[in-house]
Amino acid sequence: MTTGPDWRSLDKDLARLNQTERATGYVVRPLLGLGLALAFMAFAGLEAALVMGTSPTTIMAMVAAVFGAYLALNIGANDVANNMGPAVGAKALPMTAALIAAALAEVSGALLGGSEVVNTVSRRLIDPTAMNSPQVVVLAMMSAMIASALWVNLATWLSAPVSTTQSIIGAILGATCAAAGVAAVDWLTFSSIATSWMLSPLIGAALAMALLALIQRLISRRDDKMAAARRWVPVLLAGMGGAFGTFFALKLPDTIATVTPEQALGVGALAGGLSFMIARPVIRYRAAQLEHQKGAIKALFRLPLVIAAVLMSFAHGANDVANAISPLASIVQVMGQESIGTHPAEIDAFAPISVPFWVLIIGALGMAMGVLLFGPRLINMVGTQITKLNPIRAYCVATSAALTVIVASWLGLPVSSTHVAVGAVFGVGFYREYAAAQTRRAGGKSNRPGLPREDRSRRRLVRRSHVLTILAAWLITVPLSAMVSALVFTVLRFFAG
Repeated sequence: MTTGPDWRSLDKDLARLNQTERATGYVVRPLLGLGLALAFMAFAGLEAALVMGTSPTTIMAMVAAVFGAYLALNIGANDVANNMGPAVGAKALPMTAALIAAALAEVSGALLGGSEVVNTVSRRLIDPTAMNSPQVVVLAMMSAMIASALWVNLATWLSAPVSTTQSIIGAILGATCAAAGVAAVDWLTFSSIATSWMLSPLIGAALAMALLALIQRLISRRDDKMAAARRWVPVLLAGMGGAFGTFFALKLPDTIATVTPEQALGVGALAGGLSFMIARPVIRYRAAQLEHQKGAIKALFRLPLVIAAVLMSFAHGANDVANAISPLASIVQVMGQESIGTHPAEIDAFAPISVPFWVLIIGALGMAMGVLLFGPRLINMVGTQITKLNPIRAYCVATSAALTVIVASWLGLPVSSTHVAVGAVFGVGFYREYAAAQTRRAGGKSNRPGLPREDRSRRRLVRRSHVLTILAAWLITVPLSAMVSALVFTVLRFFAG
């Protein structure tokens, strides 16, 4: 007697196969990312060897290039959340599109505007006369790269968006103190930098709260929201265009033009006017399409949010690539002078840096690969886990971050994009809590009618655990990276004799 197939057994086998495939995917994906990262680091070392040739310093240059690539990978992985986190959290961009857009914008910004490494942290913080030995400078910068990369790597694994500027400054401080003593550091300069770190997240939060309150007053609380949106969204876009125009004018490489703050304001005004002329008909057309759809007002802010996120990624690539390549460029410069036979006493280890293109390539590609391979972890943290973001709130975060960076540029304060962006996210979340409390006091409708009244009154829209985690990471970044850097320098000096 012929029996039919055992469908139950077949279903169980298929379920086991699917489970095995999922388990294999969980194991293979991290290993694939790690393998690609190691391959890129090996490529950086090979590139350094090809450029330096048969120089006696080739081995040291290869090692420096490998650690420079490692640092660039970690900077890209950690800092991408500042730019793309709000857009992903607001569902204006899917994760894959956000990663690709961020990677392309980071590379473009780094290659077009990242070669101007002027007044780097190593020159502002260190007294050149206290550490004038080229060999000591090489070991100190090597130690700073290693320590900074290790800390940023650990922070990314812990889903803590830390400041790469803080990390590299702390690492340079630690290596300098170990090499030449505490007196070699300009502590007045460091105190001004530390003050800007404390103020920048507060400024970002305040601007984000003010912008969200303004949008609610002008649009969200109007009886005819769509008519208000058609009127005011182009004005807001013009303000964003003006802000970014001013920012890019201020950050224009000196090889192209030197722009004063007054000229930058003029460029910003022109960019704002053009943005308004372009945005007005586009918004009117889009508003007509969304007239009777649910969530139409929020949908109008999706395109401006995407544009803001891409522009911020471009600006990040142009500015923060210096965190990855400044120590490497300094090492290459010192080694280059040694390789042509310059007497050690004549080597100026603190001369202005001319960044070789191959060093810039390592920084640009390293940041882009860090975004693609390891970016999703922190994008989810900033975009979804601190507070809920929609396109309007995310737009407030991106625009307030840009304004804060512009003000800091005028004041000459080296603020951290991480501090500003995360502070703006917190500001939006805390403003939502404040607005919800005001609504309850006025007897308004709660957003969650299914909960008892006493539970609604205790509703928290910002996850306090993430606030504490991020603040703790910010506080320990400088001392921890400094201690690790000092330890690494001591070990390297021991083996280098």
